[in-house]
Amino acid sequence: MDSFFEITDKDIRSFSPLTLAYIGDAVYEIVIRTIIVEKGNAPVNKLHHKASSLVKASAQREAMEKIMPLLTEEEEAVYKRGRNAKSYTSAKNADIIDYRIATGFEALIGFLYLKGKNERILELVKQAVKTKL
Repeated sequence: MDSFFEITDKDIRSFSPLTLAYIGDAVYEIVIRTIIVEKGNAPVNKLHHKASSLVKASAQREAMEKIMPLLTEEEEAVYKRGRNAKSYTSAKNADIIDYRIATGFEALIGFLYLKGKNERILELVKQAVKTKL
């Protein structure tokens, strides 16, 4: 991925955690939607309801709890930077703790995506949601 977009490792490490969370949110959403659609055809409102239940902040907090023991030191550091980042927006439908943990989770996904580690993303996401699907 980095050669396609010409993003170097140095550039990625200098990105703000909220920038990583911004792209990570989109990546996580598409991974979840893809996993749900792979399970079979269904009415769109049912697909949306299932996806929404997995991408909300409280679900991302649960996902983070499941994958935390699997993280490398570098991945854990990225997660913590995202979790501790000062956001100037507030959570609409989540408490602040869930929101901050979800931001860290999304920062981790964004970091892995920009590093081109798509297999690692899938490995972690599948572990995180395997009992929810």
